[in-house]
Amino acid sequence: MSRADKVPVLDLAPEIAEVRPELDAAWARVLASGHFILGPEVDAFEREMAAYLGVKHAVGVASGTDAIVLALRGLGVGPGDEVVTTPFTFFATAESISAVGATPVFADIDPETFNLDAELAARAVTPRTKAILPVHLFGHTSDLDPILELARERNVAVLEDVAQALGGQWRRRKLGTLGKAGAFSFFPSKNLGGFGDGGLVATGDDEVAGTVRMLRAHGSRRKYFNEAIGYNSRLDALHAALLRAKLPHLDAWNQGRWRAAARYRELLAGIPGLVLPVERSGAVHVYHQYTVRVTGGRRDALKEALAAQGIETMVYYPKSMHELPVYARPGLSFPHSEVASREVLSLPMWPRIEPEVQARVASAVRAAMG
Repeated sequence: MSRADKVPVLDLAPEIAEVRPELDAAWARVLASGHFILGPEVDAFEREMAAYLGVKHAVGVASGTDAIVLALRGLGVGPGDEVVTTPFTFFATAESISAVGATPVFADIDPETFNLDAELAARAVTPRTKAILPVHLFGHTSDLDPILELARERNVAVLEDVAQALGGQWRRRKLGTLGKAGAFSFFPSKNLGGFGDGGLVATGDDEVAGTVRMLRAHGSRRKYFNEAIGYNSRLDALHAALLRAKLPHLDAWNQGRWRAAARYRELLAGIPGLVLPVERSGAVHVYHQYTVRVTGGRRDALKEALAAQGIETMVYYPKSMHELPVYARPGLSFPHSEVASREVLSLPMWPRIEPEVQARVASAVRAAMG
């Protein structure tokens, strides 16, 4: 089978081609400027992101992981504190909590959306809880209303992990702006993907924003006047310039993902043993992934059958956090997350995916599922 006959799980070429002139101009502009770390391009990108999100502050940092770490520290989370979060997420979510000296306390997921179950999160809150960290997984929001109400009642902060959901909404507000802060990633595969690592913290709180800006530059607000142990987590000017070129297209690309999801919904309807994604009422799902459940222990067989036909799929994630050695504890179990890890499969998805490609994927799935 030739490379041309294969279907990748993600194809970045169409969106790069769509904005290639703007990307080339951004590249040339940065080369001519002589400013390569922070500087005018980063300042402009931060303003544009703040305007897009409808939030007061947007602070560019070096990665999505750093965005969580710096946001946690900006919220005052540190040694001795607990942060309630989901075990069904990328490792960086829990890792960042541990990196600031706090303890991740897991609560199981809602099996329909794969996101943090608000009722179970409430049971996990203790007097040591300093924050709740919901993850908007696969582009879909957590059930934020009860989480925000819980945070108000218990006087804890909400930090949204929006790595996979930039442009998503909950009750007409952009995700990442409903809690005290939001952490974003610009990893190349994300809905607004950069050309390397990059991240951003959004917040309406002046103090949180000021702390994040200070921490990203070795703990200094003025060069050589360091006031805290910080990080080298500055967003590069080139990344900012390239992201600025892509940002005006984000909503159209997210709409393309939604249309692709609607096509999959029609093409895959009625297949026994295949559970399709849901969309929560009041939410705008941006389908970073199109993730189905394959029940009856048939996920791996389906993945292999698709691979044999040149169709790439991914498993996000084969292990929940509490099943990894670093977080495993005797008796610790989150059944919904464990079942999801055995059943989820992400199908090919990108904004300009061709209908005929989706039809091929769906036909292969239907044949493999019998």
